[in-house]
Amino acid sequence: MITSRIIVAWILGAALLPGCRNDEALDEVRRQQSQILAKLAVLEEKIDKAAARPATQAAQRGPDPARAYALPLGKSPTKGPENGAITIVEFSDYQCPYCAKSEPLIASFLEAYPQDTRIVFKHFPLTSIHPQAMPAALAAAAAQKQGKFWEMHQLLFANQRSLGAAELTENARKIGLDMARFEADMKSPEVSAAVQEDVKLAQSVGVRGTPTIFVNGKLLQTRTLDGFKELAGPALQKGDATGKGG
Repeated sequence: MITSRIIVAWILGAALLPGCRNDEALDEVRRQQSQILAKLAVLEEKIDKAAARPATQAAQRGPDPARAYALPLGKSPTKGPENGAITIVEFSDYQCPYCAKSEPLIASFLEAYPQDTRIVFKHFPLTSIHPQAMPAALAAAAAQKQGKFWEMHQLLFANQRSLGAAELTENARKIGLDMARFEADMKSPEVSAAVQEDVKLAQSVGVRGTPTIFVNGKLLQTRTLDGFKELAGPALQKGDATGKGG
């Protein structure tokens, strides 16, 4: 942009060379020159910002596969030993069909390494495209308060196309929840805050879609059993994990 300023100044300066005798015309040229240089300054600023933008956009594309993230477990529901060598953290949405398809895969890894794998579930309802995802997440969080998270979790994914209020209530009855407490918890600030805490964590590490799965803090890019094993490799190679022929 410095070059463009020089060129513009040169062109405008040419208009001020001897031969231009009208003082009013000279004043008008100088005024126009000032306006053009001011516009150039604004344009330079916009171009500088645009030049810096790709790095920011790249950071927003999703979690960095090369990075191991520290993901606080908080009070999230877990399955498996607390001191397991392998921790799988899943950000999921109960109305997302791909999340439902990932459930058997995660279960198969847990089955392969039952003594060494801990599964951690985090809520990330995509409310802009899944209108029933948030109520379902609240239902699961409310069930967790009565120690029945995984039972509700299983029903929600098994009946993914039936996540209306009546169906959520029926699910709660099926798993034997205290219904008055369940309905109160569904509306409570505490349960809502628990879901929102997961959402904020997801956003802080760049999660944008579901399912997003981390194995020992690293992003799972290939959702296959081999993909899981590849990321769990360091723990497996150290002999920290013992599988069932895995």
